Amino acid sequence: MRTRTVRVLLVEDDDGDALLVEALLEEARAPFILSRARTLAEAERMLTDAECVLLDLGLPDSQGLDSLHRMLSKPDAPAVLVLTGLDDEREGIDAVSAGAEDYLVKGQVDGELLLRGVRYAVERRRADDAQFQLREAKLLAAERSRLERGLLPPPLLKGSDLELEVRYQPGGQRMLLGGDFYDAVGLPDGSVHAIIGDVCGHGPDEAALGVCLRIAWRALVLAGEPPEKVLRTLDQVLVAERHGEGIFTTACVVTVAPDRRSARYFLAGHPEPLLVVGKQILDLPQSKIGVPLGVLPDYAWTGVDVPLPPGWQLACYTDGLIEGRVPDDTDRLGVERLCEILREQLRCSPDWLDPLIAEVTELNGGALDDDMAVLLLKDPR
Repeated sequence: MRTRTVRVLLVEDDDGDALLVEALLEEARAPFILSRARTLAEAERMLTDAECVLLDLGLPDSQGLDSLHRMLSKPDAPAVLVLTGLDDEREGIDAVSAGAEDYLVKGQVDGELLLRGVRYAVERRRADDAQFQLREAKLLAAERSRLERGLLPPPLLKGSDLELEVRYQPGGQRMLLGGDFYDAVGLPDGSVHAIIGDVCGHGPDEAALGVCLRIAWRALVLAGEPPEKVLRTLDQVLVAERHGEGIFTTACVVTVAPDRRSARYFLAGHPEPLLVVGKQILDLPQSKIGVPLGVLPDYAWTGVDVPLPPGWQLACYTDGLIEGRVPDDTDRLGVERLCEILREQLRCSPDWLDPLIAEVTELNGGALDDDMAVLLLKDPR
């Protein structure tokens, strides 16, 4: 502690008092870098270089606690010690209550007391800042957790014979929550409905919009609305709830028939699902990839019917899975190379989902740049 140099700003208009402070610090052999301001306005310009401020309350451009309030109102204000000639216990209490680290009276402090006061003030401010950052991190983590639960809910497949696997990971090292979402719902008639979507962008606004769309989708499906109407309604919800013009969402909506022998899927600017049977990836019927939600008003999305052989697996994913990088190549991974990796994994094991994601991540050289979500529906037959 004694060897560490502390940057101190003395705000004092009286030259004699300023010399006294310098003498006290020299007496204590304090390892300080001392700078001086004669007015509060001058001090405000010098704050960024100070860890602690010794503030006189009688300045040419400010008097009393107004000086302290102005100093503490600055962004990232350092620790402030009031050093004044006024021995007023009431004002001292008010100063500490307002945020000063201590209230020292000129003529009643020696070098050691001043040295100790400055060091304690700096360390208390550091501890307070660390505690504040910890609280902020905890609040952010709690908010992120709430948004994640909204984006990635437990599916409503009670009593369904279909198996469901889901995966999600945020993009890059920043750990920002994005707008990828998914959901799955089984209806009394035996049909199973699923959605996976991606709100463009990253952050809490996009995540909140994804939660809104996901909940709206679930409510519409439970109400028995057909997929065509569900998509049109989601488009209206998106336009009404988005936080800026031009915000759009891609989505893939799938309905699996009660007999599990066929499915219908709709694409709103979203990557096409992958149909896996045994160790093969089957071609899906040619489909028209409709525009994303929020792009064209009154757009009508059309579905594509797909026959499903026994033992099928249908993988829906967001574009984070195919936009990873490949070593020694300027292009992104893409669907074709993703399928090549998947075929290799299928030859090795029927449990291919996690190894596939791991290899894509390894090719990217680390965490994927964009958020990635996968929803895998499996026929147990």
